[in-house]
Amino acid sequence: MLSATPLHAQEIVGRMPRGWEPQCSYPLAWQGEGDFEQWRREARERVKEQMGIAPAEPLSTDYTILASEQREGYVAHKIELEISRGNHIRAYLLIPEGEGPFPALVAMHDHGAKFSIGKEKMVAPIAESPEVVAEADEWLTKCYDGVYTGDYFASQGYVVLAIDALLWGNRGEGEDGRQTKYDTQQALASNCLKLGTTLVGIITWDDLRSIDFLAAQEFVDSKRIGVYGHSMGGHRAWMAAALSDKVAAVASVCWMATSDALLAAGNNELKGGSAFTMQIPHISRWLDNPDIASLACPRPALFISGSSDKLFPAGVVEAYEKMAAVWRSQGAEEMFGYSLFPSPHYFGKLMQQSVARFFDTHLREQ
Repeated sequence: MLSATPLHAQEIVGRMPRGWEPQCSYPLAWQGEGDFEQWRREARERVKEQMGIAPAEPLSTDYTILASEQREGYVAHKIELEISRGNHIRAYLLIPEGEGPFPALVAMHDHGAKFSIGKEKMVAPIAESPEVVAEADEWLTKCYDGVYTGDYFASQGYVVLAIDALLWGNRGEGEDGRQTKYDTQQALASNCLKLGTTLVGIITWDDLRSIDFLAAQEFVDSKRIGVYGHSMGGHRAWMAAALSDKVAAVASVCWMATSDALLAAGNNELKGGSAFTMQIPHISRWLDNPDIASLACPRPALFISGSSDKLFPAGVVEAYEKMAAVWRSQGAEEMFGYSLFPSPHYFGKLMQQSVARFFDTHLREQ
């Protein structure tokens, strides 16, 4: 007669199901030799397949200007554009004064469990309510050292586009789209899976569409488009660079670590919630985070983290070194850089200056 398993046996350890602790070999990671372009094609298709990402489709490159403001050295527009078939969203488009075409940047906002503002985290609100302006200013102090980075880059001669990711700003719940509750992302992610897609896939698809939209504008130099962001925005930036060759340079701030480290007991990612906006189903059977980011190789890439970032306490340097090896294998080691600042989860002015120097080096005409 067999004895029953003790009822007190733990089946959930460190918020992981027993037997599923991360022990991944990542078989589709770049191994340092072979046909690099073939690897990139195969790995990209795997990432898209796991995300349930939509196939490319031609969309209108036209947009409607809803409001405009003259700012120092550039014009700030609130626009409406078609982000997916029949789906129009509001965005901010900043265009420098002078003769184009100009280099351009897609400014990708963070998560922060702050859904009522999105694009307003990157660009000073345009024709918005005093409440939205106050929220944006407060968030800027909390996360960006008081600087609207999109406006800064526009004042330096870059076209800047900032959209709301799905759930944020005008793309959430409520009549004005700004009433999203925290639990909504979990419900939406669950429903996406039932429909054969993912929340991270939709967010990434919209970011790729943003790049395509910019590249089609006559005032933009389509060969000089960069992407950048902080936190979830940093994740969005390296995902976009990994999947689109239209990205000429990428700067990612405070979002990178190995999957093994992120899945360790006690790590922030295991708390759930926000993870649904950034986690690709089943991807660890094939690729690690730095493997996916390395799909941007050999184009210029800058990764920045804070040494006291509690959201990424481990696995950061290991991820950076793995990426550096990929760029080195392609003879492009000078195109990859990473830095650790004595900082928490924060995109401060010193980090911003580093990103500015990076884009000036790689996107400005020499």
